[in-house]
Amino acid sequence: MLEGNLLIQFRRFYLFKMKRIFTPLLAASVLLAQLTHAEDASHANVAARPSPAWLRTGTIYEIYPRDFSVAGNLNGVTARLDDLNVLGVNILWIMPIHPIGTKFRKGQFGSPYSISDYYAVNPDYGTLDDFKKLVAAAHQRGMKVIMDLVANHTAWDSVMMTNKNFYKQNENGKVIPPVPGWTDVAGLDYRSPALREYMIAMLKYWITETGVDGFRCDVAYMVPTDFWEQVRAALTKVKPDLMLLCEASKPELLTNAFDIDYSWPLLATMNNVFLHNAPATDLRKTWEESLRLFPKDSLHLRISDDHDEARAVARYGLNGALAASVLMFTLDGVPLLYNGMEVGDATESGDPALFDKLNIFWQPKERPPLEKIYHDLIQLRKNYPAFTNDRLIWLPNSDETKVVSFMRLDGNDEFVITINLSNRPVTTSLKVENAKDFQPVKISGQPDSSADSLPHFQLDGFGWRIFHRAVAK
Repeated sequence: MLEGNLLIQFRRFYLFKMKRIFTPLLAASVLLAQLTHAEDASHANVAARPSPAWLRTGTIYEIYPRDFSVAGNLNGVTARLDDLNVLGVNILWIMPIHPIGTKFRKGQFGSPYSISDYYAVNPDYGTLDDFKKLVAAAHQRGMKVIMDLVANHTAWDSVMMTNKNFYKQNENGKVIPPVPGWTDVAGLDYRSPALREYMIAMLKYWITETGVDGFRCDVAYMVPTDFWEQVRAALTKVKPDLMLLCEASKPELLTNAFDIDYSWPLLATMNNVFLHNAPATDLRKTWEESLRLFPKDSLHLRISDDHDEARAVARYGLNGALAASVLMFTLDGVPLLYNGMEVGDATESGDPALFDKLNIFWQPKERPPLEKIYHDLIQLRKNYPAFTNDRLIWLPNSDETKVVSFMRLDGNDEFVITINLSNRPVTTSLKVENAKDFQPVKISGQPDSSADSLPHFQLDGFGWRIFHRAVAK
């Protein structure tokens, strides 16, 4: 059974997400289905499918083309690739690029997740050639590109509506949305073999036509697992090192279908720590529960901000958001940056802002040098395999209600990470062998920490330190 902290956080997080869009009855039923899967710990006895090395060592950057530039198109993304390359990110997740339906549209522009034609490019974004140029330009800079796949539903005026059997229907034969609150989309029915063939052929098209390196699969938990396994088998024949990211926290999806999922339980716990004064120790408990429930060597997307949430700087404050990012970048897994996060952009995200155009403020006032900080965190992941393996040891400290401390290590290096998750200064100490051998890591834009030493240290509110020791041979 899923117990204690993780069960509580699953419940809180899913209800938080669903209460904005679902009826209470449906929210409860979907939540129950998710928890049923999560409660099955049998998946911990099997191995996760191996993921590409470029994913495990990467940093993902999510791009919303509508808001990423003033032009709001694909060429506006291509124009900033050098900036992203300097930042150090090497996997670009492009949110849906397809035409948006007009029937029952929400907002001025509509949701990018209400797609009218999977084979086309939104004319507001440009052309197929524009997308090909974006992918090619990213590849020239050593970056991978993944597309956003919306397999659960389409727009009501989708070209697929000519085949009603592709869609979920009520007892009267009327096409229905996947959940009542999603009024701008119609639910797809994967009991249809023809639908499965259509979707897989479409995915092959984008790989062969544009050279994309994978897909982020929207609400993957609402689509049958056996379809995703079909997708994996078919696409691997086309591109063996393909990456599939599922928007889900469902252990069975990582055994045969997906390379990586969302660490939603950890995000839920982090929200509870920052917003509701839960003890920092809950983060370790959630991490350990996930380790117990998921297949061995499972890979999780470490997120503090994305297009579904209020911006992290709005939830946690600027310094708190940075502390949350440091945690996501130094834990095991793959970290995510979202659309201007590297400059502290606070432009609203999620619905209803998702349905309109709100440009990123690339030069907001009174921000710390976040780009330099994120750059240095990314370089640590690139230069030291200790940050991209699955070895992590939690270290006891003297103020564990506020401070998390852990070690990342391999045969060459050991790093100690300490993060104050409260807004008050702390003086604390931790237990670690060879404490005097650790030296503070210099991070651009951070106060000089050359005088800091373990095992005793001070941290400002939301302060953090990273210490390094080369392992003697």
